Amino acid sequence: MMRIGHGFDVHAFGSGDHVILGGEKIAHSAGLVAHSDGDVVLHALCDALLGAAGLGDIGGHFPDTDATYADADSRGLLRRVVTLLDAHQWQVVNADITIIAQKPRVAPHTEAMRAHIASDLGVAHLAVNVKATTTETLGYIGREEGIACHAVTLLMARTGTEV
Repeated sequence: MMRIGHGFDVHAFGSGDHVILGGEKIAHSAGLVAHSDGDVVLHALCDALLGAAGLGDIGGHFPDTDATYADADSRGLLRRVVTLLDAHQWQVVNADITIIAQKPRVAPHTEAMRAHIASDLGVAHLAVNVKATTTETLGYIGREEGIACHAVTLLMARTGTEV
């Protein structure tokens, strides 16, 4: 059995001198406003994985009302989601991620993001794709008010299990 999941996340720019995307720290003139580290890539990916497995969403597992997750490292959250998937007999087949940002320029960092994500998911590098686009200066992203991300994943039930 296979299942597809989709995730979306967005964060506004605020104070700071960098953003974290896909676990990679990128210098920028602003940070992202968030309860955790604001990694829209990993938040969207967590939602896609949880959705595919029928296990709710990132907010249900790591609520922003819980001080435990204040300034949380989103790679740690992703690894906890992978542990949850494993407990429910799911394995990740692949992930395809699209970052939507006018700035900072993301393309020079996508290979490092892929490496972080593949490692955290326990999959081959080629099973993870990360790409970026702009909105051609349209809308809140084009006005450089924030960054958004879409993630799509495919999960497969472990051999011999019924889910």
